[in-house]
Amino acid sequence: MSGGAWTRASLLAAALAWPAAGAGQVAAGAPVMVLPFDNPSQQPRLVWMREGAAVLLTDLLAASGEHVIERGERLRAFERLQLPPDAELSRASSLKVGQAVGAGVVVIGTLSLDGEQLVARGRVVRLDTGRLLPEVQASGRLADAFGVFGRLASLVRGTEAGPPTVPSDSLPPSPQVFELYIKGLVAETPATAIAFLEQALQIAPTFDPARLALWNLHTDLSAHQPALDAVAGIRADSRHSREGRFRRALSLLSLRRFDDALQALRALQSEEQSAAVTNAIGVAELRRTATPQPGRATYYFSQASEIDPADGDLFFNLGYAYWLDRDPRATIYWLREAVRRNPGDGDAHFILGAALQQSGSPAEAARERELAARLSSKYAGWDARAVAGDPVPRGLERLAAELTSSTTRVDSILTTAGQRDQETLAAFHLDAGRRAFQREADREAIQELRRALYLSPYLAEAHLMLGRLYLRGGRAEEAVEALKIALWSEETVEAHVALAEAYLQMQDHASARIEVDRALALDPLAGAALAVKAKIGGSPW
Repeated sequence: MSGGAWTRASLLAAALAWPAAGAGQVAAGAPVMVLPFDNPSQQPRLVWMREGAAVLLTDLLAASGEHVIERGERLRAFERLQLPPDAELSRASSLKVGQAVGAGVVVIGTLSLDGEQLVARGRVVRLDTGRLLPEVQASGRLADAFGVFGRLASLVRGTEAGPPTVPSDSLPPSPQVFELYIKGLVAETPATAIAFLEQALQIAPTFDPARLALWNLHTDLSAHQPALDAVAGIRADSRHSREGRFRRALSLLSLRRFDDALQALRALQSEEQSAAVTNAIGVAELRRTATPQPGRATYYFSQASEIDPADGDLFFNLGYAYWLDRDPRATIYWLREAVRRNPGDGDAHFILGAALQQSGSPAEAARERELAARLSSKYAGWDARAVAGDPVPRGLERLAAELTSSTTRVDSILTTAGQRDQETLAAFHLDAGRRAFQREADREAIQELRRALYLSPYLAEAHLMLGRLYLRGGRAEEAVEALKIALWSEETVEAHVALAEAYLQMQDHASARIEVDRALALDPLAGAALAVKAKIGGSPW
């Protein structure tokens, strides 16, 4: 795309064309996720625009006041569901992605091109009902794609409200810059992506989303000085300034410029309390000396966990810092809180086992190490280190790369758990999850089961049901994790069969056979196990 009248002014003018009352499609307050639009006619000129449509429409809806799911969270959901980032999804798969990120509404669509005329069609899917709402359409010259998507955004929202107030630096300054930026986001190799983004910044040095994208690429490559240079150009008056300063501090941490990093982080924290920033200060304190000073890092990790009590990584850092402070009792307490929030945290289980061993609880310690070993083979190597007197590696502390948390919330459990008997409350949520599972209200079932597991992290039935829900939703890797914990908590034919089915979904036939064999060892006549064995077929047993 080149030239044309594609400007901020055209977009804002287009946004004035609000539809009539009663055409609303997005429920008030519902988190909205926009998926890449399909290109059914395989027009070469629209290949990059598939992602461009998702990015642009998401930004426009956000500017209109909608609660949107950002691109990074969408990509993480694709990864968890083992979907290629550029996959053209069925309606069922679209729903799975939406459920994985907690969206209330998913927007899907198609793009087509007739000469220079771009046609964008969008449809809203309500996840609470599964209802597919009527299609809306906007069209215009390809060179005026901003205007086309401005009109489409207003049709998707379907409200009489006025036009969105779009920050001046939130949109690309030209179609050329937008195209280079999107091509940088979807490029297959880091070198190609970096080249596209650097071209975009040569044309528009103040387009800060490209700088943040460059930071991501360089950081993934452990090129921390180029990453630092990328965000150094973000202006103080940019709406991305705070995010850029935070990432600059993370680069300084990686470059071991601890004093500079701490100065930047403390300045951010003085402006606004943030769990991510406080946690980063704790990490800096942990790393700045070869021998951590007792109490310094734990103070900041404790503060971070109070700011965001749903993020298990913050509790892991707190427990790990107490381990480094040689305080096994505090380590045990805080790592138990970490596994409440993420029962599949293998590192937490392993270190918890080491602390329990030091505290004189060898049987419980062995159980925790066994669970860690089920979750990952890497802990065999850690056990080998333990023989040499160094059971836990250094450098396990965790950093958030973004200021905003995408952690799945534990809802009211965090505030009500202390008010009622935990076992009774866990049983209540387990029963609610069971009933939701039976009527195939998967999203509700997952929420209820997570609540039960927060209160009682090793409930075998809850993990088994959660694994089956993930399996039903195509989330095979998450299913495997949940089912391994279910089997560790209580070995049953049902859990082995479900785990075999999860491995089958991942095309891991060898592991599936092992689980079927284990199920049949418990019950040679188990029909479900025999059925899965028949599915595998072909390969010899």
